[in-house]
Amino acid sequence: MGSVSIWHWLIVLVIVMLVFGTKKLRNIGEDLGGAVKGFKQGIKDGAEEKSAAAEKIADAQTVDAEAREKKS
Repeated sequence: MGSVSIWHWLIVLVIVMLVFGTKKLRNIGEDLGGAVKGFKQGIKDGAEEKSAAAEKIADAQTVDAEAREKKS
């Protein structure tokens, strides 16, 4: 009684398909997939911007110097 079997999920799926229709479910799936893809792209772009900013900071902190021999 406490566990949910495959038959329960199939019945729920059939009821959802009858209520919403397959076309609407397909559109919802496409929208959800596009949102996930956009989220992943945003995370990737944010990581690239962060690494570029870290590179700029590292370059700004680098000191160019030239060693010379001490003359006595």
